[in-house]
Amino acid sequence: MPDTRYKKVTDPTQMSMAFAEIFNNGRDLDAWISLYEPDAILYFGGPDPVVGHEAIRKALTPLVEMPGKIETRINFCAVNGDIAVVRGDCIGRHEGEITFAASSVEVVRRQADGSWLYMIDHAAGASLPSAWETPSA
Repeated sequence: MPDTRYKKVTDPTQMSMAFAEIFNNGRDLDAWISLYEPDAILYFGGPDPVVGHEAIRKALTPLVEMPGKIETRINFCAVNGDIAVVRGDCIGRHEGEITFAASSVEVVRRQADGSWLYMIDHAAGASLPSAWETPSA
């Protein structure tokens, strides 16, 4: 069930922007966690996913100290009923310089109250090289 203490995302195209708003306005870990389903999967900072609120909290903790601001734009959003796939493009800036750029792949689900939460968030999933460019193991 979504956390009612925080702003609800009522449009799946707003997920990345909600994440950026939290980053740019205080970096509240609880607010970030409120964007995820309890058993959500997050790929962030490594090849293996983390699962669930506590693991996601731990994975996102380094963002609290990261300097600068981020800006996001939605590349596309495909909705089928209560599930949406979103590609969000993100740029981080600090003191006028770009510090990172990434493109995410996000799977979000409409909740009973009409809000949307992350089921799967791959922070750099759309930034990965093509499988044709990656040597096979």
